[in-house]
Amino acid sequence: MSAMDTTTLDTLTRRYRRAETALDEARAALATEVVRLLAAHDERGAQAEIARRTGWSREQVRQVVKAAAAKAREGEE
Repeated sequence: MSAMDTTTLDTLTRRYRRAETALDEARAALATEVVRLLAAHDERGAQAEIARRTGWSREQVRQVVKAAAAKAREGEE
């Protein structure tokens, strides 16, 4: 049996891992900005506007804010 040439597989795996890391970083930055905007603009419709612009549901936006608040509480302890 001959050895498998995994050069392309290895290259694509590295590329995929880098893309995952970039996605995680972008998601965290987006969540931070969502929390910042909602803290600065509590007027009616702000959450809906953020949901529209991000493509997240209003429930997802609420979950992001809730997670940030929980993380902030943990940091205070």
